[in-house]
Amino acid sequence: MSDQSPTQNPEAVAALFKAYDVRGVVPDELTPEILYKIGRALVVHLKPDQVAVGRDMRVSGPSLAGALIDGIRDQGADAVDLGLVSTDALYFAVGKYGYPAGAMLTASHNPGQYNGLKLCREQAQAVSLEHGFGEIRDLVVKGDFADPADGRRGDLIERDILDDYAAHCLSLIETAAVRPLKIAIDAGNGMAGETVPRVFRHLPCEIVPLYFELDGTFPNHEANPIEPENIADLQRVVVEQGCDFGAAFDGDADRVFLVDERGRFVGGDMTTAMVAVKMLARNPGAAIVYNLICSRSVPETIERRGGRPIRTRVGHSYIKATMRQEDAVFGGEHSGHFYFRDNWYADSGLIALLTVLELVSEANRPLSEVLAPLDTRVRSGEINSEVKDPAATVTAVEREMVAQGAEIDHLDGLTAQFSDRWFNLRASNTQPLLRLNVEADDQATLDRTTAEILGMVRGDSGAETGG
Repeated sequence: MSDQSPTQNPEAVAALFKAYDVRGVVPDELTPEILYKIGRALVVHLKPDQVAVGRDMRVSGPSLAGALIDGIRDQGADAVDLGLVSTDALYFAVGKYGYPAGAMLTASHNPGQYNGLKLCREQAQAVSLEHGFGEIRDLVVKGDFADPADGRRGDLIERDILDDYAAHCLSLIETAAVRPLKIAIDAGNGMAGETVPRVFRHLPCEIVPLYFELDGTFPNHEANPIEPENIADLQRVVVEQGCDFGAAFDGDADRVFLVDERGRFVGGDMTTAMVAVKMLARNPGAAIVYNLICSRSVPETIERRGGRPIRTRVGHSYIKATMRQEDAVFGGEHSGHFYFRDNWYADSGLIALLTVLELVSEANRPLSEVLAPLDTRVRSGEINSEVKDPAATVTAVEREMVAQGAEIDHLDGLTAQFSDRWFNLRASNTQPLLRLNVEADDQATLDRTTAEILGMVRGDSGAETGG
C-alpha cells in the first residue's frame, strides 16, 4: 500500500471519478484538498462566471463544501452557496436561475463515511465522463492551476432556494385534485426531511414522518431504499397506521420508492408506469422514455394510453440525452430515478411522488388497485454474480439463447426475449460482475428461467454478490 496521501497519489485521485460523479470515503480517499482542486478544475474547464453549490447532511459536508467553494472562488468565479439542499433542488436552481454550472456535495445512498460530488452544466445538463468529467479529472490529477488573468477572486453569495423549489414542484401537478390522504414518508435522515415539509405544508395530506431529522450518520438505517431491510420500518408503519401508501427517499432525495397500502414494495418500473399514465393524460401522444430493465408492462401502458414509448440504455446520461432528442415529457428507471421535461429533464423523486399522489387522488381507489391493471407480470429483481470472464460468459449465454429461438439485442448488454419471458444480462462498469434481470408472465416461468440463466452464468464457481 502506498504511503502517499490521497491528494498526492494520482491513481487514487483519478479512481474517485466514476461515470457520473465523484465518490469516496472521507478522509481516507476524499479530502478537502481534492475538493479544492475540483473547484478550480471545474472553473477552468466549464468557464462559468458563477457556480451553484449545494450539499446534503453528511458530517463531512461543511468542510468539503468550504474547500470546493474556495477553489471555485480562487479560480475567479462566484460561488452561490445554496446550503443544505436535495440534489434535485440543486438541479432546479441551475435551471431556474440560469446558473452556468452546479455542484452537489453528496454520496447519495452510500453509508455515512462516504461523500462525493455531482456536477452539472447550464440547464441542469449532467457532466459525465462523456461530457467533460474526464477533462476535469485530468486537471485535478495534474493539479497545476494558473491564477485568473484579471487576478479577481470570486464572490461568495448565499441563497435560500427551497421555498421556490417547493413552489416549482407543486406547479407540476393539479394541487386542487389532491385528496386528504395519509402518507408515511421515510426520509432516512436524509434531505427529504428538509424538502418534503416545504411541499406538503401546501397540501391537505397527513404525513406520518419517519426519520426526518437530518443526520449524516444514518442512525436508523442506510438511506438506500432499494434494499429491503431499509424500507421495513416504512412497510410496518403504513400497515399499522392505516396509511394510503408510503414513500422512501435516498440520502440526497433524488430517488424515491413507494409501498402500497398493504405495505408491499412497488418497483421503480411500476412507478414509471403510473407516472406515465398521468403525464399522458396531461400531454396526449407524448414520448416517454424508459430503460430496458423496466417491465414490458411499461411500454404497453404507454402505448395503451396513446403515448410513444422509447427504450434506452440504463443510466441517467442516456435517459436525459434521449429525452432531449425526442422531446419526451417523462423518463423513468427501475432504480427509482424519474425525469421530467418541465424540470429541465432532470430527475426528481419528489415530483414523481406528487404525480402518483395526484393519480391516486383522482382515481379515489387504493394504490394497489390503481397499480393492478398495470402490474401483470413477475420479476426477479437485479441479481449480481461474480464471474472471471464476463464477456465470455455473456457470449456463451447468447449462443444458447439463439439456439432456443430468442429475439436478441445488444442495446445494453444482452437482452433475450421470448413470448412469455425476457432477461437482460449486462456487465458492471466497475466490478467483475454480471447483473441479471428476468421478467416472466408467471412465477413458474420466472423461477425456471432465472435458474437456467444463473446456472450458465455461475457454473460451479460463480458466487452471488447481492440480489
